[in-house]
Amino acid sequence: MITINMDKAKQITKARLREERAPLLAAQDVLFQRALEANAETSAIVAEKQRLRDITNLADVCATTEELRILSC
Repeated sequence: MITINMDKAKQITKARLREERAPLLAAQDVLFQRALEANAETSAIVAEKQRLRDITNLADVCATTEELRILSC
């Protein structure tokens, strides 16, 4: 019988999400810099960056491996 260690599965999922979000955060950083240079509104960019940072917290509330699988940035 195969037993899944959910704590380990959550850590693996968090690592995957961190890899997925790295280029997305970098792109948001560029947009943020451009917005600052143009004196444009940055609140949407800041909100998106925070959403990307918080994405790993969603793994903590998952109860099954299927829920972990569907998590994505």
